[in-house]
Amino acid sequence: MIHIIGGGLAGSEAAWQAASLGVEVFLYEMRPKQGTAVHQTDRLAELVCSNSFRGDTLTSAVGLLKAEMRQLKSLVMKIGDQTSVPAGTALAVDRTQFADQMTSVLEAHPLVTIQRKEIHEIPPPCDPLEPVIIATGPLTAASLSDEVARFVGTDHLYFYDAISPIVLADSIDQTVVFRASRWDREVDQNDRTLLSDSDSVRGDYLNCPLTREEYIKFVESVQSAEVATIHDFDNTKFFEGCLPIEVMASRGIDTLRFGPMKPVGLVDPHTGHEAYAVVQLRQDNLAADHFSLVGFQTQLKWAEQERVLRLVPGLANAKFVRFGMIHRNTYINAPSVLQETWQTQRRADLFFAGQISGVEGYVESAASGLIAGLNAAALCHGQVPRSLPRTTALGALAYYVAHADSKNYQPTNMTFGLLPPLIKGPRRRSMRRQAMAERALSDLSVWCQDSGRQVNVRPPAFIS
Repeated sequence: MIHIIGGGLAGSEAAWQAASLGVEVFLYEMRPKQGTAVHQTDRLAELVCSNSFRGDTLTSAVGLLKAEMRQLKSLVMKIGDQTSVPAGTALAVDRTQFADQMTSVLEAHPLVTIQRKEIHEIPPPCDPLEPVIIATGPLTAASLSDEVARFVGTDHLYFYDAISPIVLADSIDQTVVFRASRWDREVDQNDRTLLSDSDSVRGDYLNCPLTREEYIKFVESVQSAEVATIHDFDNTKFFEGCLPIEVMASRGIDTLRFGPMKPVGLVDPHTGHEAYAVVQLRQDNLAADHFSLVGFQTQLKWAEQERVLRLVPGLANAKFVRFGMIHRNTYINAPSVLQETWQTQRRADLFFAGQISGVEGYVESAASGLIAGLNAAALCHGQVPRSLPRTTALGALAYYVAHADSKNYQPTNMTFGLLPPLIKGPRRRSMRRQAMAERALSDLSVWCQDSGRQVNVRPPAFIS
């Protein structure tokens, strides 16, 4: 029997993997009895920050991670593919359908028992062995957070994260915006491996073009807007890969224009030229009536958001389904706590997974839950937990978490820099990444055979 605390992406994936190996699972989720500052439903695996799982090509590191997870029959990837919405070469999902299906599948599994209750303490070791996976995410409740802090022996590390606003599609001025994807490429859906993270299928985004004057007015308005007050604001640490727009704007007038508002590869059909800056909107659900502002996470007060964002051409009459908001992400100092198997160094029966374990991103969180679930199930079967080859994205991420510099530890997204370089390989970056991806998938297949694991032998069509 395995006890999993937290029903987010990591906990849900861990439960699925363990139950698929014939192990009984108790999955504890405190919602709806105890809510959080950002969750809106009681669904398992609810996505709060974005609906995007990021790049889905083998020349993106997170795309490779997803390909490996598909080989290991990931539930998150399966449901994600089934509920996907247009997002170019990225994988984005209808967040409502995704959470609903994840919840339904786990509720229906005969070996998974879902208990809606808050867990205040780390369960002690027991005999016979009942492994515990803590996957409570960045919004771990205070009582359990304090318990975790006592266990790891140091104060929690943390950073603040912000959520992007969402607008109603019919409130966007279609005479101003234009539909296009960066570089406006047509893509063969059976051959997506040659595209980079920034490439997209034609027409998957709505684009709001800004002139130089409109851009400067917008940035100055962001710089002067009032932000929401958060605890410990003077010591706030933001994740560099997901900075609020006001933080970027404070770094200089052109920071946003070289960040989420970069116009490169987006030609405005009204003028025939690239705009000075562009705000992109991505479809947020299958009905296509909600669009989120790409890269526009913010902690501005809601009234200020409404005022500032309506300065964007095409959004003058925007109706907001959800405003951006700020929340605290709590995570442990993983290198001083975890092994590559996601077990703790002090207790072999205790695992951490998800953002609390020191990874950043939806896919990375689910990936850690996948391996934690496999290894917790191995313990239940009297087997030795195993780490994955460092040449795989799953193995490289686990290695980083266990071996990074504990004095300056920061959560990370999956990057090719975590993988060992090729001894000999192509000089062109896309071809080199393709070769690293092929090595990873081959080594993962060998690992699965050695482990007696069955894998998906026919990967998605875009994986060559």
